[in-house]
Amino acid sequence: MEKPLIHITDIGRKYVIGTEVIHALKSVSLDIHKGEFVALMGPSGSGKSTLMNILGCLDTPSKGDYILNGTNVSHMTDDALAEVRNKEIGFVFQTFNLLPRSTSLDNVALPLIYAGVNKSDREKRAHIALENVGLGNRVTHKPNELSGGQRQRVAVARALINNPSIILADEPTGNLDTKTSVEIMGLLEEIHSKGNTIILVTHEEDIAQHAHRIVRMRDGLIENDYLNTEIKTVSPRLSALEEQSEGFNTTV
Repeated sequence: MEKPLIHITDIGRKYVIGTEVIHALKSVSLDIHKGEFVALMGPSGSGKSTLMNILGCLDTPSKGDYILNGTNVSHMTDDALAEVRNKEIGFVFQTFNLLPRSTSLDNVALPLIYAGVNKSDREKRAHIALENVGLGNRVTHKPNELSGGQRQRVAVARALINNPSIILADEPTGNLDTKTSVEIMGLLEEIHSKGNTIILVTHEEDIAQHAHRIVRMRDGLIENDYLNTEIKTVSPRLSALEEQSEGFNTTV
C-alpha cells in the first residue's frame, strides 16, 4: 500500500497562558491517503481547529511528528512552513479571505506570485481556474461585486491554482445560505472526483455527511474515526463547465 499523504504520530499542542497550561491536543495519530475526502468534526474546544492549523502548516506541534507528502514538517521554521503551505496546501476559509480591492483574477493568481510564476502565465492559469469553477465571466469583478457563493468559488479557484496535495476547507459553507451551501459542496465533490484530497473542517452534521470518512474529536483526542456509509451527494451534479454551458446561474 502506498504511503499516506498525511502521517501524524502522537501529535500534541499545548499553550501556556500565564500560569496555566492548556493542552489543546493531547495525543493524536492519524493517516490520510491521497484522494480521500475527510471531515474533521468536534464541538468548540475539541481541538479540531488546533489540528487543522497543524495540518495546514499554520502551526507546529509541541510534541509528535507530522509527515506531509514524505517530508517531516513538525519542527520547521516559519519561512520553511510558508514554502510548504504554498506548494502543498490550498485553503478555503469560511470568510473567503479575498483581497477586497483586487479582481477575481488577481485574487486567484496570488499564490502564483509567491511561487515565482511570470505574469502572463499567472493570468492564463487563473483564468482557467475561474472557468473551472463556473466564473469565467467574472474575472474582472471585485469581491464586493460578487455574491457570497461566487466569492467562495473564487476562493476555491485560488486554493486549486498551485495543484496542491491537499485542499483544506475550514467551515467553507459557514457564511452561506442553504442553497448556496449545497452548490459549494457540489463543487467540492466535483473536485474530489478528479482525484484531489480534501479535508473539510465543520461542526455541521449535514455538511460532514458529504465526506467519505469522518473523524470526530473531543477534549484534544480523536473520539471516533470511521468510513461514512451514507454519503450525501449533490444531485444532479454538474461540472463547472456544464453549468456554464447550460446557463450557469451567475447570481449564486
